[in-house]
Amino acid sequence: MKKGWKITLIILASLLILLLVGPFLVPVPPLQNTVPPHDLAGPEDTFIEINGLSIHYELKGQGKPVFILLHGFGASTFSWREVIDPLSKIGTVLAYDRPAFGLTERPLTWEGENPYSPEGNINLLLGIMDAFDIEQAVLVGNSAGGTLATAFALDYPDRVQALVEVDAAIYRTMPESALLTWLLRTPQMDHLGPLISRRLAGRQGEAFIRKAWYDPTYLDSHPEVLAGYRLPLQAENWDRALWELTKANTASNLANRLDQINIPVLVISGAEDQIVPVENSERLAAELPNADLVIIDQCGHLPQEECPQDFLQAITQFLNYEMEETNG
Repeated sequence: MKKGWKITLIILASLLILLLVGPFLVPVPPLQNTVPPHDLAGPEDTFIEINGLSIHYELKGQGKPVFILLHGFGASTFSWREVIDPLSKIGTVLAYDRPAFGLTERPLTWEGENPYSPEGNINLLLGIMDAFDIEQAVLVGNSAGGTLATAFALDYPDRVQALVEVDAAIYRTMPESALLTWLLRTPQMDHLGPLISRRLAGRQGEAFIRKAWYDPTYLDSHPEVLAGYRLPLQAENWDRALWELTKANTASNLANRLDQINIPVLVISGAEDQIVPVENSERLAAELPNADLVIIDQCGHLPQEECPQDFLQAITQFLNYEMEETNG
């Protein structure tokens, strides 16, 4: 009997050592052919330092309203390329790359607030508005950008004129897990994290982009679109920054606070969205106190790219209606 227990303890101890030490034995080779994000910039790209970070942004137009465009996961200002110029004929348009994406700086160490955290993103948006003397803005958020826009509107309602939620990722598809949160932040997972990021951005990343389109064959005839999405993968430390963003992700609890948003909201959804189902956008519009809903047929997760004319028409009609209501 004692010998059996001894063998069992040896096996358990060996497994524990394997779990604790094994991940560190997995090699994580450095990224090849990467450069500082600034080196990927073109002659027209612009940067500003906000909260100690070099932020890549685009600014066009003048006057009011002021549109601030907030991209989704894995995207950048590139995802707004079809609508920035048309919106700039209405007012001012500001788009920027959030930390971990695009050509914005990707710090691996920082003092104080985590720039990849939800709070860090909210304070970055506030800092950008202050830097450009924007008192109020129409926040246009796609997917995870819609999450940020909603959280900002709850924290700073006086700074938001209206919200445009574009296939917004408000409702979690997986339950919050304290165990998973703890596991992601262990030294072992920290070591493996960059490998996970590289896998996500590899073939899975391209598959995700294709899934975002109702008609993915468009990407085959327009290789420059995939190239635009892949360009930031040449930025140094993109894999570790993406992992820091993953670790910093926490439950937002936004769904339980929607009744606190009293500003006008336009909810836009592609009817064939395979990433944030249209039912989620319908629910969002129903649970917001003052929301309009526009569903665009034959369109996926990125209406601003795949269906820009319908997207722009929805926004202009929404703004005209709200302006008439205000002035009336």
